[in-house]
Amino acid sequence: MTTNYLVIGSGIAGLTFSVKIAEKFPNKNVVIVTKANEDESNTKYAQGGVAVVLDKENDSFKKHIKDTLIAGDGLCNEAVVKMVIKEGPDRLEELMLWGANFDVDASGDFDLGKEGGHSEYRVLHHKDITGFEIERALLKRAHQLPNITILPHHFAIDLVTNHHIKNLESSELSCFGAYVFDQKTGHIFTIKANSTLLASGGIGCVYGHTTNPVIATGDGIAMAYRAKARIKDMEFVQFHPTALYEEKGESSFLISEAVRGFGAYLRNKDGYRFMPDYDKRAELASRDIVSQSIDNELKKSGDPHVYLDCTHLDMDAFIKHFPNIYNKCLEHHIDIKSDWIPVIPASHYLCGGIKVNKKGKTTITNLFACGECSRTGLHGANRLASNSLLEALVYAHNVFKYLAKHDESIVDVTIPDWNDEGTTIPEEHILIQHNLKQLQALMRNYVGIVRSNKRLKRAIKHLDLIYNEVEDLYKESKITTSLCELRNMVNVAHLIIRQSLDRTENKGGYYNIDNVKK
Repeated sequence: MTTNYLVIGSGIAGLTFSVKIAEKFPNKNVVIVTKANEDESNTKYAQGGVAVVLDKENDSFKKHIKDTLIAGDGLCNEAVVKMVIKEGPDRLEELMLWGANFDVDASGDFDLGKEGGHSEYRVLHHKDITGFEIERALLKRAHQLPNITILPHHFAIDLVTNHHIKNLESSELSCFGAYVFDQKTGHIFTIKANSTLLASGGIGCVYGHTTNPVIATGDGIAMAYRAKARIKDMEFVQFHPTALYEEKGESSFLISEAVRGFGAYLRNKDGYRFMPDYDKRAELASRDIVSQSIDNELKKSGDPHVYLDCTHLDMDAFIKHFPNIYNKCLEHHIDIKSDWIPVIPASHYLCGGIKVNKKGKTTITNLFACGECSRTGLHGANRLASNSLLEALVYAHNVFKYLAKHDESIVDVTIPDWNDEGTTIPEEHILIQHNLKQLQALMRNYVGIVRSNKRLKRAIKHLDLIYNEVEDLYKESKITTSLCELRNMVNVAHLIIRQSLDRTENKGGYYNIDNVKK
């Protein structure tokens, strides 16, 4: 297959770019590759909302910029922060023109929420399913454009770069498209593209306990890493402080930060409200502080979780604001009118990723990235709540703006077919599952919220064993989605551990006990 623009991922970043470029150039083609259903992405599960300055009487760009810089703990790129926040209202307006709806109050003004780290009410939301609403509106618009082709249940295996092409006379590392696996037929084919955009989302499943969906296996970052793109700030994994605790410990349902913004308290099993002991902002401290505080409480007590207490809140207003959370708790036999919600920190968001400039360009020609898989410099060491959807909108627009003026012309190359000669269908699926469980336990136990050099070095040794076994399996087996995902997660884990060891100072979401000044 040949296309002008190849987009890997169908969340807010990939769809926003696709809609914009397809509207601008009706005679050019966009192909979106997505490995599950077309609506399955981290965007779909974003509860909180989009942080945008709209209330000019009480709020300002200056305040939002300051809040972002404080959360990022000195590692934000200030020019990027200013750009993203100042462009926010325009990008939001476009989203609403495409049909996205946001909650309004009785007077018809936007019903703005407040989340941890924000000094003002500035978070636009659609009940507690904001991402779901944005995804719906973007997909509807994408389907109205005949030059967009969406390929669901297609898995991008690897980017095609110079080292795949014979007799290529170029010293510049370039991307020519990707090898793609049709999961329904088992067929592997090439998609050749003038420009490729990685919008492949996050890495939460590397930890197992995560608020992310099962598709969040770091595929785009791993592909870019293997293609020799620069990857940065992988040590900054943000843990959401309040995921619903489930004993089986798999993917966790997110209890939005907006619930604490609404007035909920964190308590230990004895009912003690502990957050004021850690930070004057109490439950509304930034996510890194709340997660580290809960982690400390659990280490002191040996308990598996703490509690979120909503029993003192206005229940009618709560249910109106958070119907999805209320009903999910009822499914787990938790009536929040009288019961506390058991919560635990879970892997939530990656602040690092594929290094890009303001235009979304990676260090590989013709390869762009935006959304959670990218590292823009906006988040620094810790993302401010609800800045991620905003970042995706702004950077998707920036990639579009660049390509609208500088359409990348591709060298006329012949991409060799995928070669799986000599491979067999993996009979031992148990080996994949066993290595996956080992990897996730390794990351939780050795590379979690609080780290140490000893644990990180031990993690590298264990990871090397898993890596060798997975690579052997990959070389001798025919492609399966679960094997490719495991390979990608091993690459991502390697990057997180190595870049954690390189960091000698605690910042934001990164905390290593060996970096604490004695």
